[in-house]
Amino acid sequence: TEMTNREEAEMQMSELELLSSMFPSEEEFTVTDQLAAAELKHYAENESAEMPSSKVQFILNVKPEVSNASLVEFSMVCALPFKYPTVLPEITVRSSLLSRAQQIHLNSDLKTYLMQNCSGEPCMLSAREWVKDHAAAYVVKELSSSSVTTSNAVQSEDTTFTRLWIYSHHIYNKQKRKNIIDWAKELSLSGFCMPGKPGVVCVEGLQSSCEEFWSRVRRLTWKRILIRHREDVSLEGGGRAEIQKQRKFPPLEEKCFDAHGARGNHMDLGQLYRFLEEKGCADIFQMYFGVEGH
Repeated sequence: TEMTNREEAEMQMSELELLSSMFPSEEEFTVTDQLAAAELKHYAENESAEMPSSKVQFILNVKPEVSNASLVEFSMVCALPFKYPTVLPEITVRSSLLSRAQQIHLNSDLKTYLMQNCSGEPCMLSAREWVKDHAAAYVVKELSSSSVTTSNAVQSEDTTFTRLWIYSHHIYNKQKRKNIIDWAKELSLSGFCMPGKPGVVCVEGLQSSCEEFWSRVRRLTWKRILIRHREDVSLEGGGRAEIQKQRKFPPLEEKCFDAHGARGNHMDLGQLYRFLEEKGCADIFQMYFGVEGH
């Protein structure tokens, strides 16, 4: 059965209360947005209250159990979407000892763990446990991966080719459009961006680069943005040639299909369909728009 917004808010409140009773010291647990927490509490307790205007955000600091733990601290920067725990929490684990690649890798594995084990249930404590047990290994991994024997985890990160199909309510903002193109270039991703309403972005390349692209894009302010579809292909033996072979698009560029409408912002979806068809991706059209293209 679907949970109501109020039930979700009540569960969020009781989880926050649990966290603050378990971790009374601010060094371990801090709510970074007090206003959002107050709004959430008010909403959970009052029938007539309006939905909170922003998500509750907090930081959990974790010292993993390793011999030289005094040296390492990981912070989990967390935000609870309004529909949590029906949807997963947004968590980014950071540490001064993690390189960018290690951080992406760690966060991607944490997300997989949560997707497999926690949907629909409050899961901040299990997420914290997972970080406590596993995070330190990511710092060590890279040191050992430079030696001849790479651990599987390090290898797999670069042996998966990913294509993300992102859907946004609209993309007009020039700065966002510039970010999308610049970031794709920086991360060696190919694909295209169709601005207007709706907005469509496709990026393809190494899995870790696609994950990084999505985590940056998602942080911008959107009315609505989501991954409509995701394709992951295992690269036999990795290597540039193999990656190039998987690509269906040139380096990411904007595609405008005969704009019409008052602001020139409604794209011709028939042209988008033909473009996708040429690239061998016609089936994606239906995932986006729920109709057969023509």
